Amino acid sequence: MNTAGADRALGLDFGTTNSVVATAGAGQPADLIAFAGEQATGAIFRSALCFWHDEDVRGGLAVEAGPWAIAEYLEYPQESRFIQSFKSVAASASFEHASVFEKRYRFEDLGRMFLDKLTGHAGGRLDTRPDRIVVGRPVEYAGARPDPQIARTRYDLMFAKLGPKIHYVYEPLGAAFSFASRLTKPATILVADFGGGTSDFSIVRIAAPGAARRCTPLGSAGIGIAGDRFDYRIIDQLILPMLGKGGDYRSFDKILEIPRSYFADFADWSRLALMRNRRTMDELGRLQRSALDPVAIGRMIAVIENELGYPLYDAVGSLKRALSAAEQADFLFSGAGLEIATPVTRAQFESWIAEDLTRIEATVDKALAGAGVGIADIDRVFLTGGSSLIPAVRAIFTRRFGEDRLAAGDELTSIATGLALIGLEDDVEAWSD
Repeated sequence: MNTAGADRALGLDFGTTNSVVATAGAGQPADLIAFAGEQATGAIFRSALCFWHDEDVRGGLAVEAGPWAIAEYLEYPQESRFIQSFKSVAASASFEHASVFEKRYRFEDLGRMFLDKLTGHAGGRLDTRPDRIVVGRPVEYAGARPDPQIARTRYDLMFAKLGPKIHYVYEPLGAAFSFASRLTKPATILVADFGGGTSDFSIVRIAAPGAARRCTPLGSAGIGIAGDRFDYRIIDQLILPMLGKGGDYRSFDKILEIPRSYFADFADWSRLALMRNRRTMDELGRLQRSALDPVAIGRMIAVIENELGYPLYDAVGSLKRALSAAEQADFLFSGAGLEIATPVTRAQFESWIAEDLTRIEATVDKALAGAGVGIADIDRVFLTGGSSLIPAVRAIFTRRFGEDRLAAGDELTSIATGLALIGLEDDVEAWSD
């Protein structure tokens, strides 16, 4: 077990939607890495890739990541492939590779390209190798039957270039360590981290400032439901019926329901762009010819062919943000024969995600039970991650713990700063998964 502290540590929050990097030095606060360049968005680096053909690039296929990937896509959408939320397939045994134009990439290939671009846009601040590297991981990976060993193998291959030894720490523990710096007296805290792919919960006991060991993890639990699942519910209600979901097709003398697998892939941000391949498009073409409503299938084909995944994602995200601030908002999307301008109430949205919220609440119970504590034992609840801003999500904790025990802030950066600080600990292995 490693008991020697580090003089300089790096914390990396590789998120489903966004990634953040922080560094910390002995006796110093954590420092977020702000990315440099015209497209930079501060310390927030979108977890996305964009590919396009370029004869001047070795292999003939160029790639960008983060906000630069978005810029490339927006300039030439039909000539590019835009991939986002690829972290959500890290633990999937069924995911073998992504077909991008004429090439195939494994998860670790996508991850290494993403990290290379992230490092390149850091303005040289990541060129010096730190003494210790701490990478966040979800408590429970996304997916129907996630395999943590598959994810660990893929993560090891993805992050190998960063250093000889990578320490993996549950993401909510990083947020807990960051939040502990705000506290001036002992407390038992519940950290609720709502990302794009997973919702994770950790219970941590915080000692008084100056204690030899400030934080002690007590228990964690997680579930593969979060922001992307909420996005799916919106698409399922507002988009998929216009693309043929629930419709039928003719097979010889039988009328059959259109396979739902097409719609599941369409509403999954990690898979939507990958549907634009010859095999899938040929299947959709045959389906359109046999569908009772061929126009609807034609709309799906048009959305895929015109690479409209990002505009669709942007429209869904805008609706969620608007409904976090108002009781009603308009969902607006235009493209590929779809013209949607429809009002959506917060109550409607909450009814669409009600089942997901119930499962999230049950996971909170699991975390408390695993830590051996009850609701009365929790002094503070720290909410972090983008989906923590959704009123119905926050209401889970308000009902149970009361508004006075809730705290929030640094929703997108607290994990990375906490991971960097954990990297300075004498016994970092005590925090590892």
